[in-house]
Amino acid sequence: AQAVAASVTNKDAETQVLVVVEDGSRMEIALEPGATETICPAGCFVTMPNGDRIALGGGEEVEIKGGEALVK
Repeated sequence: AQAVAASVTNKDAETQVLVVVEDGSRMEIALEPGATETICPAGCFVTMPNGDRIALGGGEEVEIKGGEALVK
């Protein structure tokens, strides 16, 4: 079966940096304005630019507006 990943789209006018922790590995992802990145095929925790931390299981669509996450 194919893994289902989450997608994150930056709706802000400035680059936003997300901190992703997946399977104990930490990485930073810089999202340019309007960019979409696919992350977390096996679930992860994401720290948003405003400091909020959310858990993603895969399959979610996340939009960043004002540094905050809107999960769909």
